[in-house]
Amino acid sequence: MIAFLRGRILDKQPNLLIVDVQGVGYHVNVPLSTFYDVGEAGDEVSLRIYTHVREDALQLYGFLTTLEQQIFERLIAISGIGPKLAIAVLSGIEPGELIGAVHRGDLARLTAIPGVGRKTAERMVLELKDRLAQLAVPAGAVMPMPDSPGERLRTDLLSALQNLGYHRPLAEKAVDATLSAASAPTFEQALKAALRELMR
Repeated sequence: MIAFLRGRILDKQPNLLIVDVQGVGYHVNVPLSTFYDVGEAGDEVSLRIYTHVREDALQLYGFLTTLEQQIFERLIAISGIGPKLAIAVLSGIEPGELIGAVHRGDLARLTAIPGVGRKTAERMVLELKDRLAQLAVPAGAVMPMPDSPGERLRTDLLSALQNLGYHRPLAEKAVDATLSAASAPTFEQALKAALRELMR
């Protein structure tokens, strides 16, 4: 069972790395959070690995942080959530925000993650609430609580753009640019402006 890899990034695509470890290339599935933080092709990388064994395949899932791996392992323990959906969840929401959404029972935020329907979100809240509370969330990733109208608008815009199929990092850049350029826009105005920003 492979639990850790250290090597050089041979190829890099969204949700996929090929890691060269002394001449052997390992195909590693990763969440977008890891994809954006690992560096570029040719860089050295160290990944925590979860090895998923099926009758017809052996798949590797890699993570830069222990927290991501712990959340992934708790997600796949839920009925109806396999490794691919667990990776999609971690790609659609930051670990600290996920813990916060589960803790609050925020189904709207959870169903805004591509691939997560209401029933899956309800199971996540039911089965993860106690399990995620035991995890050590690093400082700075503590469960965000969008209290102000501006934060609520930002959260709603991000959810809308992700539902339209935009990846979270791109959506965040467009939303932040939109909100910094306009004072107190309505949701509809801000969404149109963010979509224009994404079309540039």
